[in-house]
Amino acid sequence: MTTQPLIAELSITSNFTFLTGASHPEEYVDRAGLQGIGALAIADENSVAGIVRAWTRAKELRRQVEWRAAQDLVGPPRPDHIPKPQSLDITTVPRVLAAARIVTDQGLEITFLPRDRAAWGRLCRLLTMGRLREAKGKCLISLQDLLDWGEGAELLIHPGGPEDWQGQAAHLVTAFPGQCSLALSPRYDGQDARRFNRLAAIAERLDIPLAATARPLMHHGSRRRLADVLTAIRLGRRVDTLGRAALPNAEQRMRSPYELCRIFVGFPYAIDTAAAIAERCTFDLGELSYEYPSEATASETADQRLSRLAHEGLAARYPHGASEHVQNLLKHELTLIGKLGYAPYFLTVNDIVAFARSRDILCQGRGSAANSVVCYCLGVTSVSPEIGTMVFERFVSEARNEPPDIDVDFEHERREEVIQHIYERYGRHRAGLCATVIHYRGKRAVREVGKVMGLSEDTVAAISSQVWGFFGADGLETSRMAEIGLDLRDRRLAMTMDLIQQIIGFPRHLSQHVGGFVITEGRLDELVPIENATMEGRTVICWDKDDIDSLGILKVDILALGMLTCLRKAFTLLRQHHRLDYTLANLPAEDTKTYRMLSEADSLGVFQVESRAQMNFLPRMKPRTFYDLVIEVAIIRPGPIQGDMLHPYLRRREGKEAVTFPSDALGKVLAKTLGVPLFQEQAMQIAIVGAGFSPDEADRLRRALATFKKLGNVSEFRTRFLRGMRENGYDDEFAERCFSQIEGFGSYGFPESHAASFALLVYASAWIKCHYPGVFACALLNAQPMGFYAPAQIVRDAREHGVEVRPICVNRSYWDNALEPDGRGGLALRLGFRQIKALREDEGRWIPAARGNGYQAVEDLWRRAGVGPRGLRILAEADAFASMGLSRRDALWAAKAVGGPKPLPLFSGDIDGEGIVEPAAYLPQMTEGEEVVEDYVATRLTLRAHPMSFLRARLTPGMGTMPQGDVLPGRRFGDARGLVRSDAWSMEESGGKCVTVRE
Repeated sequence: MTTQPLIAELSITSNFTFLTGASHPEEYVDRAGLQGIGALAIADENSVAGIVRAWTRAKELRRQVEWRAAQDLVGPPRPDHIPKPQSLDITTVPRVLAAARIVTDQGLEITFLPRDRAAWGRLCRLLTMGRLREAKGKCLISLQDLLDWGEGAELLIHPGGPEDWQGQAAHLVTAFPGQCSLALSPRYDGQDARRFNRLAAIAERLDIPLAATARPLMHHGSRRRLADVLTAIRLGRRVDTLGRAALPNAEQRMRSPYELCRIFVGFPYAIDTAAAIAERCTFDLGELSYEYPSEATASETADQRLSRLAHEGLAARYPHGASEHVQNLLKHELTLIGKLGYAPYFLTVNDIVAFARSRDILCQGRGSAANSVVCYCLGVTSVSPEIGTMVFERFVSEARNEPPDIDVDFEHERREEVIQHIYERYGRHRAGLCATVIHYRGKRAVREVGKVMGLSEDTVAAISSQVWGFFGADGLETSRMAEIGLDLRDRRLAMTMDLIQQIIGFPRHLSQHVGGFVITEGRLDELVPIENATMEGRTVICWDKDDIDSLGILKVDILALGMLTCLRKAFTLLRQHHRLDYTLANLPAEDTKTYRMLSEADSLGVFQVESRAQMNFLPRMKPRTFYDLVIEVAIIRPGPIQGDMLHPYLRRREGKEAVTFPSDALGKVLAKTLGVPLFQEQAMQIAIVGAGFSPDEADRLRRALATFKKLGNVSEFRTRFLRGMRENGYDDEFAERCFSQIEGFGSYGFPESHAASFALLVYASAWIKCHYPGVFACALLNAQPMGFYAPAQIVRDAREHGVEVRPICVNRSYWDNALEPDGRGGLALRLGFRQIKALREDEGRWIPAARGNGYQAVEDLWRRAGVGPRGLRILAEADAFASMGLSRRDALWAAKAVGGPKPLPLFSGDIDGEGIVEPAAYLPQMTEGEEVVEDYVATRLTLRAHPMSFLRARLTPGMGTMPQGDVLPGRRFGDARGLVRSDAWSMEESGGKCVTVRE
């Protein structure tokens, strides 16, 4: 790396000042390294959201520069008399300074650069205060706030803004002597020299130095058009009408040292001042020492408490005594956890799970560290460690110093209780959800860029319809556009397409992570700013999971899973109606009947294996053991499919192909999957064992997998991987397949540890469906919406399994679907009011609460349950009054007679002998076909005839009855006639559509 005088850029606006900055933080770092800028500060408006990305990129840049410097030269050395050729190699690694551009409520702008860790904490507190005062995406900071929290920072005051900005600047100078400087930045309007002289006089009057900054909005001038497009999107205007809001030129870009000297000629000391500020700002993001909550008590350390709880759980899990193998595993894991200091992390997860258990909220842990004996004993997971196949060190490793990974799934209807418990227990100043950065993707980019570029709505819609076709298919744009009648030779259209490609991957705004919690021992708001989420009662930090992973900050994933809601409700029904007290941990294991059902692809509604792809694969897989389900969960994924691992595994499983291993070393990795890599962990192990990746390279590959969808940077490891495999004696075909699998995992990785946890839920849901189909259908309907299938399909499947399903009835139904005696010693499934699309839950719960001995007339619900005219009409449309002897039309007629939201006092009770009896209205009866249509309109299902039965004779002349037996050979999909149950567009270049039709 070269050594040269320090040049610093102190006020960069990245694209994390949303819809303003026109370059990624990483692009600024690369550009600074190329130009020889020694220090740069990503100073986004009231935000530090993009800093970690720049810091991470600078770390990677340093690694690359050091690696290149250590490599031997290729070929003979250059003779001294031959001049050194020009090169664009980066030899300068810029130092990334922490910063934020504070914009006060009066419009004064100050770049806040913390000198040390304490000043960084004050910056975070300042931003947190401003963010929590306002709704998501806004910040309110006053000058007084800055005076309260500005100690220990370099304050770069930008001229302009409020009329009295000089007076406000004087307040800051008085409060923070030696910390303030005045920003000197060009506007490129021909008046810069005069303006610089005027600002120099102001700085002299304030007794502060001038500091030079180009205030770049983009890393390169080629982004000017994109900057204008972002401005147009932000302002809601077309680019043509931006006027003075558009950039007049492309000068507001990252400047090289030479350009800075030319711009600030006459003020070289301003450049020196910027460099001096950068040298005083010694704080580095790597100093953020993260301390997890200690979880210790007055009488026990965290390690002692974890050991006690684990051994108590061991005794509960193994009442007849654990095997020596399990006891040794527990001892080994506790020793390693204590050595790495992760006991508080496991205790926090245990406390969260214990709270859920105390509220009867079903939960299940998954992840690398979750499938351990410790987590099994703590009750975090119900997957027995004897079933697992992983080595604990593979995930909690002393050598790699990687944090453990535990995700906990909770019932999707009750996860918010757990989230609020975490806030209450730790306080909002110590706990917050991670952010998720919402990026521009194909359709949104087309929609928003096309609109501001002035394309018509039908043109935008036409381009958007082709997104999966041409994005990611290089060279096909022209032909695809021609197919929809668009000519890319049109200048504006071509420019629009180029801008769409540029904006893809840009951050659009921050959202909240699905459940990743960061919890600290000290104040979280001194580690990272906290802000309000859109959802009430939630607060989030401004960094996403990749950012905190780069900084080594632990998170606990509090996730929601609909199947857990279904299973908890199923267990409750089993206790109520069958007196069976089952949990995930004590269901009868390895049930042959359950595996037989799955082998017949009878898996509608069963967790993870209900898709058409899984149903097609189950009869070929024929699962017979729990580990078969682990493989079943993981194998129908992009990784194994893209790597062509599925068919070789099946051939080996069926004995059609010999089980061989590429080498003895890889045999240890691939033994349990018959020599075929199926899991993400195996792909990583192949990289280490087969391709000779170092732990650092494997860690970078893992991070690349985690960010593949955003950055697409897995392929940069391709050459290194293939070369390493070849050097270690593996053939190119196997190496190519393995790397294709790794790329597939980048799209959707599925590790064995997660598959094992999911397999338990597969088995539990399949076991209940197999032995108690009525219970399963009832619980599944009550847990909707979830899964692939609509209620109509769930009900039809239940009836095919012998379950009697009864219609919605105002005198029998509850809000939830329920089981009731069928009069023959069994149970029938009574549909609940929740199946009626338009009915409010409060009305649906009041009906059974006020029912008493039953309702005799439609208006009884109006008087006693307070159901208004709208609710009565909805119930009538759902045919819920049939038990009164009223047809759908008769009930609608009676509902129309109810005139007000509630009965008047005089008529609130029955009037004996004084009521006016209206003559009965004789309405025409509905046909069965009309009844079926109205059933679907009101409840999305019917218990009457199948809709296709009314059309079968027309669609297939001569066939008036339902065909029986096997499908005739040679039938095409186009011959199918039925209801479309689901459809999805393929993301592949072919742009195909997957359609599920039930005949």
